[in-house]
Amino acid sequence: MADDRHSPARRWLDADTHHHWLTREGLGLLEFHRQARLSSGGFAPLDGDGRIPEGASADTMITGRMAHSYGLAAMQGVPGAAALAEHAIRALSGLLRDERDGGWLAGDPAAMEDRTKQCYLHHFVALGAATATQAGIPGAPRLLDEVVEVIETRFWSENEQAFVERYAQGWRELADYRGGNSNMHGVELCLALADVRDEPYWLDRALAIVERLIHRHAAPRDYRILEHFHGDWAEWPTFHADEPDHDFTPYGATPGHGFEWSRLMLHLEAALEMREREAPAWLFADAAALFEASLRDGWAPDGAPGLVYTVDWHGQPSSRRRRHWTHAEALAAAGAFLQRTGEAHYERWYRHLWDFIDTTFIDRKRGGWQQELDHRLVIDPAQGDVKPDLYHAYQATLLPRLPLAPALAVAVARRGD
Repeated sequence: MADDRHSPARRWLDADTHHHWLTREGLGLLEFHRQARLSSGGFAPLDGDGRIPEGASADTMITGRMAHSYGLAAMQGVPGAAALAEHAIRALSGLLRDERDGGWLAGDPAAMEDRTKQCYLHHFVALGAATATQAGIPGAPRLLDEVVEVIETRFWSENEQAFVERYAQGWRELADYRGGNSNMHGVELCLALADVRDEPYWLDRALAIVERLIHRHAAPRDYRILEHFHGDWAEWPTFHADEPDHDFTPYGATPGHGFEWSRLMLHLEAALEMREREAPAWLFADAAALFEASLRDGWAPDGAPGLVYTVDWHGQPSSRRRRHWTHAEALAAAGAFLQRTGEAHYERWYRHLWDFIDTTFIDRKRGGWQQELDHRLVIDPAQGDVKPDLYHAYQATLLPRLPLAPALAVAVARRGD
């Protein structure tokens, strides 16, 4: 890193060349991930060469993220993007719906053994439908109404002012668990719904979630985010202590989520102010502290470059993996703080993170981004050579160029580039 005493002469976000670079990188990602389209419906995860593995089937989370990503691309004027977003919406409206019990499973209900209903998954169905609705994709408004009804009746708890996590098959039993990850993406969804549907009460829900997870629980833990709770919201810091590498609910604190939360908190502050509502002072203060704590714990604590995946409650690395999405979220957060404050500290990290992504994750030989690396910065043998995710990387090419409010889909629709 450059010496913090010296400020960059000019912000990259003010440079036309940087904007062109972001556009080119985003278009390359969109082109690579077109290959995930299944002729039978929906989208499947890709391998490192951009191929669908033999026997792969439609994945609901990926399909929801594709509806969101290609919906954004359609509003930017990318030819073919609207058709891909519509392909995703059709699958979410038909193939991937659980016609028997309602809601959505992780994949084609006809082939799924796991029939639990996950809040996290429904949030991405709704996010895809919201963005596609903003983009004018056929079928999206109806899908959005349907999934929002499920979320409001099954997953939003008015008493808890937060989202619950999952139900057993047939919605029979609510799990005795509450999760930070699903609530974080719930904040993301709340921001989208407030603007796409012009329903400001979603901002109140987002603020209640942030107050609970960050202001009440993370701040006293030196801004290490506790993500696991019992059903009564009693802290569960030992959850998955034997699984520090778990993809969605690992043990300990996840610096990448710290960056993601901090950015969402800036969006929430801006969304409240856009509607002439006063944001609480702690919202920005906690967001800034969370960004710094995520840098403190996440960047090279094991002596190797890059952000580790998880740390324990003393800030020591638990999982040394270098995942693409943690770096995408870190740079998106740096860009957001740079917009909010203009401080050179964030400019330096914004540049440094893009430089690291450029040399480490962008795969110029085969396309797309390397997604799962180990601490040596080679493909993680536990995950294999895979490139399933467009969402985090593509958003990283968009967010720095857009205002903090309105929500991403509406901001893209208004700007169009």
